[in-house]
Amino acid sequence: MRRSQALAGLRRYQEEPRVKRRLAKAVRRQGRARLRDYGGIGRPVLFVPSLINPPYILDLMPGRSLMRWIAEQGFHALLLDWGEPQAEDHALGVRGHVERILMPLMRRLEEPPVLVGYCLGGTMSIAAAMGAPSAGVAAIAAPWRFDGYGEARTNMAALWDAAQPACEQLGLVPMEVLQTGFWKLDPARTIAKYEAFAGMDDEAAAMFVAMEDWANRGAPLTYAAGAELFTQLLLANAPGTGTWEVAGRTIDPATLPCPAVEFVSLGDRIVPAATAMGLDNRHDLGAGHVGMIIGSRAREQLWEPLRDWLNALP
Repeated sequence: MRRSQALAGLRRYQEEPRVKRRLAKAVRRQGRARLRDYGGIGRPVLFVPSLINPPYILDLMPGRSLMRWIAEQGFHALLLDWGEPQAEDHALGVRGHVERILMPLMRRLEEPPVLVGYCLGGTMSIAAAMGAPSAGVAAIAAPWRFDGYGEARTNMAALWDAAQPACEQLGLVPMEVLQTGFWKLDPARTIAKYEAFAGMDDEAAAMFVAMEDWANRGAPLTYAAGAELFTQLLLANAPGTGTWEVAGRTIDPATLPCPAVEFVSLGDRIVPAATAMGLDNRHDLGAGHVGMIIGSRAREQLWEPLRDWLNALP
């Protein structure tokens, strides 16, 4: 019964109509990356998404767009779109994306921005704030102590061992490799969510489709970024052990030269709470990895506390 219900949900997902979405206009470029301007008057707030999955989770649909809401709260909202890597970018690692894309874009702004990083983008934002002028940094569901993944790291290591030779030849790590890793974190949930989707009303179904399309899409990682993510961050736990270096600096959140805050989801399966940095200024949320950004309680749990923190910055 459950299998047939899940298959019915999968068929419905495949057949549901899609709404074409457009991100805000790009106002600057740095290599393949684009800086998208969502308007607003005030201090620049630069949102940094993960290298994994598209950036539009921060601007998903009307009423569920953190970018557009922040722009209405008295801030100049900017979104970093990492773009589509090519095989010739194979040598650009995670740290290279910070050094050659994020930090140069920060320096090109008229005043130091506040960085708001989501998922791996939060990890990278901490590193960028150590090396380029920043008015503050907020990390949302950002992994830092990668040993907090526990036994899941064994599965991730096996996945990388199997995929690494082909990825090295391609110069890229396809999204399918990363998606397999996410599925391994909670395989039963994949079945359960499609089972539930089969009986959703139209409004809930539209949200589900938008979220799933986002989760199932994304540009590949450069080979160097994938190798650094799997070997140095996930398996060696370089950030958590104080051995991760970016732009010639060892990255230690305790020595940030600007105010910092982290938002941690206690129900996150993708970035478990055990991987958090442990900043003094920490907000715990009762939402999942994606729900904290676009869920029905996202405004109450994340958007408004983030706005209040931004307003309190000197």
